[in-house]
Amino acid sequence: MTAVEERPGTRPRPDVEPGRLFIGGRWTETEARFDAVDPATGRTLTSLARGTAADVTAAVAAAREAAGGWAATPARQRARVLHRVADLVRARADEIAALESADVGKPISLCRAVDVETVAEQYEYYSALAQGLDGAARQIPIPAHAYTRREPLGVVAAITPFNFPLILSTSKIAPALAAGNTVVHKPAEDTSLSALLMAGLLAEAGVPDGVLNVVTGFGSEIGDALLSHPGVDKIAFTGSTAVGRHAAAVAGQHLKPVTLELGGNAAHLVFEDADVELAVAAVIKAFVFNTGQFCMGGPRLLVADALYDTILGALAEAVPHVPVGDPFDPGTVVGPMAGERHRAKVEQYVEQARADGGRIVTGGGRPDIEGGFFFEPTVIADLPAGSRVIHEEIFGPVLTVQRFTSEDEAVALANGTPYGLAAGLQTTNLARAHRVAARLQAGIVWVNDWAMLDPAIPFGGVKDSGFGREYGPESLDAYTRTKSVVISLA
Repeated sequence: MTAVEERPGTRPRPDVEPGRLFIGGRWTETEARFDAVDPATGRTLTSLARGTAADVTAAVAAAREAAGGWAATPARQRARVLHRVADLVRARADEIAALESADVGKPISLCRAVDVETVAEQYEYYSALAQGLDGAARQIPIPAHAYTRREPLGVVAAITPFNFPLILSTSKIAPALAAGNTVVHKPAEDTSLSALLMAGLLAEAGVPDGVLNVVTGFGSEIGDALLSHPGVDKIAFTGSTAVGRHAAAVAGQHLKPVTLELGGNAAHLVFEDADVELAVAAVIKAFVFNTGQFCMGGPRLLVADALYDTILGALAEAVPHVPVGDPFDPGTVVGPMAGERHRAKVEQYVEQARADGGRIVTGGGRPDIEGGFFFEPTVIADLPAGSRVIHEEIFGPVLTVQRFTSEDEAVALANGTPYGLAAGLQTTNLARAHRVAARLQAGIVWVNDWAMLDPAIPFGGVKDSGFGREYGPESLDAYTRTKSVVISLA
């Protein structure tokens, strides 16, 4: 499958076979289809297969049939296959980045530098870890030889969101395959194109038929079929907290292990001893990265009273100059929202902020760009502490600003929402950095920057942001079970 083709004078468009699923190593056509839309223009890119519960059943059957052979494949051989995936991703980086940019509205420069490279690094990282996946001998006082084995779980259902299709699918698929599992992947209906491209790429790298299957479609039609299927042994889900609760409930009914990476509403604390220039740059990065469609973004800014006016003034000056526009322009920093309903949700929150008495420091509306689902980077100050605009996940390029007068108050404000996925702070005081990081209720804390991520660093949530960890050896642990073997020596 060729992902994109360049046509003189036009934007790149996906050149994919419409209406196909990837099941058992084969492309399967469907009659029912739905449109994939370019968020930057509002135009249809191609049509996608609208999978059904029957397609889910076929995909799970293919994954289960392949499970025994893939689990029995020597770890070093699995590792070589995964490393070939990384090599193919880098060889086709421009093609993959263009496809992801067209599908998600993500700036092309971001796709190349972050999304594509992160995917390659994830496959390299789990390729290396796969080769060290072993058990341990245990010393016990009874006359016996005891040891543990780490074994794959079986068939994994990977359900991924619209905002980072490549990265968040790979964060499940790479460790699952490294551990010897097979996968049925249900990508977000808004952004499914890269999932199909990667299915073909993994097959090209040598992943056997049935080890990875992709079923596109709507969660309301195929999500529950996948979650509740008796042939699925593990659920890995990234998405909203509301849907995550449902996934956990279904998993609980069937006693399936589950990893949930859910919503976020991270606080970004700027203390009075912060480097102002570096802090302002980090604050902007934290809330406009990926057009604010980032569970670990920093949409809540908490500023020490002594710096409040200075920081707010700097944001008022700098934010209007953040480049917003065509994702295929290399200078673009903020592209469109991924869809019209996502932009409408952001607009509703901004209107609520106005109704609550909030002051729009900058932004607050649609930029003067023809077509597409664009929204201006927006800074809002003077909201009452109880406003839902502060406490709920907006998931767009919107920043709320509050002030604090003490470290204790800052921590209390930061921890004062149901979420706990990420947090950050700006300070030049090393003791404060360690002290505050320990008190913040979040799965990852960044100091003096934002979104410092690597496949070796685990992330995940607490509270309503979910449980379990992705990245790092912790993720690989989530795709294995430990078996103890005890042999009598009496």
